[in-house]
Amino acid sequence: MSAEEGQNGENRFRRSPTGPSVAPPRKVIDQPSLPPSAPASPWRSPPAPPPQPPQAARSQWPVGSILIFVLLLAGIAIQAYRDLSRPDAWDYWKDQYVSPSLTSSVVAKLDLDGAARDRRALFIKGEIGPGAARWFREKLDEAQLAAGDVILMSSPGGDLNQAAIIGEIIRSRGLITAVGTADAAGRVKPSYCASACVLVYAGGKSRIGVAGSGLGVHRFTTTKQVDDPLAEAQKISGAVLGYMTKMGVSSSVVQAMSETKDIRWLAPKEALAMNLVTDQVGRP
Repeated sequence: MSAEEGQNGENRFRRSPTGPSVAPPRKVIDQPSLPPSAPASPWRSPPAPPPQPPQAARSQWPVGSILIFVLLLAGIAIQAYRDLSRPDAWDYWKDQYVSPSLTSSVVAKLDLDGAARDRRALFIKGEIGPGAARWFREKLDEAQLAAGDVILMSSPGGDLNQAAIIGEIIRSRGLITAVGTADAAGRVKPSYCASACVLVYAGGKSRIGVAGSGLGVHRFTTTKQVDDPLAEAQKISGAVLGYMTKMGVSSSVVQAMSETKDIRWLAPKEALAMNLVTDQVGRP
């Protein structure tokens, strides 16, 4: 190899004994990144693929956990079916959540003579339904009545057990009961309270008799199918007697109830003699 050919090995490509001169190969130089629209250079290495995001690990529930969850759902479904399959279940749910049979309103200052004058009152009206006790407790909490305030009522009666529970709630909070309605100014007008409503009225720590209002009693019977209706009637009478005695009402009220299946309206003096009414307002 001549000196001319040995210089960096380039003259072999510049001068060829059998043909024209050939240019030596160029060195590959890294080129800057080109925009996506630019054609790829034959001398540029292809770009590396973008890194793939890490995939989240798939969580798998153990078979035991799935089985327990299914059993819990099955238990809830069975209990719900049992509750709703009872004849009175829908009546309770309807009265509690859909369309309560009772309505209520708060009276800021009740215009009633005696100890209840200018007292706060909760006025309830309507039939005592199968879900009335829970409804009443919620309305009572919302009204924020204090001991000595008044439950003013107007009702034809209804569910006996619910009425007794409402009466217990009234007594436990030291509230006064009265029969009547109230206008926007708090003035009380006569009304009536019959059948199971009398048990609610009896729950008052003091029971005000409003002139012109009526208290009606009758014999309680059950609407359910029972093997011995007479024994069931005696059982109900005993429960009512025990409740009235606890509330301080004379047992003669139960005797008055047992005398007729129709409503018997008690005379004001008769209600006072039974201690059903403890304070009379106005002229009897």
